[in-house]
Order: sequence, then structure tokens, then C-alpha cells
Amino acid sequence: MTKRHVSLPEEAESGLQAFIDEVDERLSGDESTCTVVEDTLIDLFGDRDAYERWQAGADVSPAERVRLQGYDPCNSTLESEYYAEKDEERYKRSKHLQWLWRQFDATPMADNVEFALRFRQMLANHLFDEAGDNLRIFKGVSFSYGHNISIGDNTVVHDNVHLDDRGKLTIGNRVSISDNAHLYSHDHDVVDQTEVRNFHTVVEDDVRITYDAMVRAGSRVGENAIVGARANVQGDVPAHHIVVGAPAQSVKIKPGFEDEAEEIGDGKLVSRQDEREIPYDLPENFEPFDEFQRDVGGPVTPHKQP
Repeated sequence: MTKRHVSLPEEAESGLQAFIDEVDERLSGDESTCTVVEDTLIDLFGDRDAYERWQAGADVSPAERVRLQGYDPCNSTLESEYYAEKDEERYKRSKHLQWLWRQFDATPMADNVEFALRFRQMLANHLFDEAGDNLRIFKGVSFSYGHNISIGDNTVVHDNVHLDDRGKLTIGNRVSISDNAHLYSHDHDVVDQTEVRNFHTVVEDDVRITYDAMVRAGSRVGENAIVGARANVQGDVPAHHIVVGAPAQSVKIKPGFEDEAEEIGDGKLVSRQDEREIPYDLPENFEPFDEFQRDVGGPVTPHKQP
């Protein structure tokens, strides 16, 4: 085996667990999530004295005020907040928890692996649609909402992975996702990139997605498969296959699984993206915002302002 058990000193262990339990209990109660997140971040960043002076009416510089206000997730915006089709009710709480997740990663404590893994497990229990036991989620992991993610038991997600759950993302048990990998559940029209389609992307049990790989929206990676470094999966990976390249193709069946694996003669993956589309409706009073301001009728040309 490549890992060994590591434990913290008893005093450090009791203090860290007490803090996690306190935040968990507050998030599980009726208290405003915004308030819990704000309090937690103020203390994690060691800014309680400055915050209380500011609340008491003391003068603060513009920079200090921005910093102190920034602990409250209601004073922030995230990229996913601009997505037109998001579930507004679910997003209210998800945004606050995602803000805590992201800001926690900016604290020194995010590098204390034993503490940080347990803290993120606790947050995942509140944020994800489903969060299995013994999740190991490392630093810099990002997601669109969080509430459209389901992850099984004993799965590890390494540094700087992006889990896009604009559609729906299901990840199985004992999955390993290496650094800088990207798993997508939404796609853009090739002509009008403001036209978004959402999909259900699935990664089955015992899959390994290796360094800097990408799984496109609506793909399915079958159990016990391996996605090679920097591969670009644009279809369904059969169980027990090893795929590499861009676009990814099967180059091998894992040794010992030849009798169980489906044969693919030319190695090409079949896309079933359309079968996994998640339709959505926009509110009748929705006012679209086109960030590109261009005309896509035929060749793309600069948008002419009236």
C-alpha cells in the first residue's frame, strides 16, 4: 500500500474536532447560514477584534471595510450566480456554503491535511446532494453550485479539480480524480455560445481520472476504467477500459478484466450525450444578459448597439 496512518497530537485533535462539530451543529440548526458562515470566517482569519470594533462604530479604512464585509456571503457574488437556469431556492443556501468552502481554502488551516479533509467532508454533507463517507477532497476544488453533486464512499478528489454541476454530476465509490481534472455537465452551442444545454455526467465506481484530464458533459465513465493524463473524454468509456488522447480513445483493457470488458474494435467512444440532457425552463419575466453583445446570424460579427 502507498499510504500510512497519520494522527495529530491529542490536544490539537480535540481542538480541531470541537471546531468542526460546532460548525456542523450550527449548520444543522435553524440559524441563518449567512450568519454561521460569517462568524466562522471571521474567526478562521483571526479578525474578531477588528470586526467587533467596526460593528461598534469605530472608523475603518475602505479596504478594511471591504475585508470585514467580505466575510458575509451575502456581500459576495459567484460566477454561478449569473446562470439563468439555476434553482434560486436551492442556490441561496448553496452559495453561502460554497463561499465558506472557497474562503476556507484561503486560510493557513487549509494546508493542515488531517483537519482540512474532515472540514470539507462536513461541508460536503451540507452542500452536496449526496456525500459519501470518508471523502478526501483536497485544496482548490471548485464547483458550480454543489447541490447537484452526488459522490460515493471512499472517493478522493485532488488539488484544483473542477466539478461542474450546472447540470448533474454523479461520482461513484472509490473513485480517484487527480489534480487539475475537469468534469463538466454543461455545454455551449457551437454558433451561439450563450445557448447552454445541461446534462447528467456519470463516473462509476472504481474509476481513475488522471492528471489534467477532461470529461465532457453527458459522458459516462464505466466502472474500473482509467482516463489517461490530459485525455479529453467525449463519449462513454466502457467498464475496465483505459482511454487516452484528445478525443479519448480506448487503447487497452485493464489486465485481468478481458473476459468482463466490452470490446470496441476501433477504440472510438460512442456519445450518448443527447440521452442525458436535462431540460430546463426560464421564468417568464427573465431578462437575458448577453455578455458578448454580438450578432450570431451567420458569421459572427460585432454586435451593433442601437
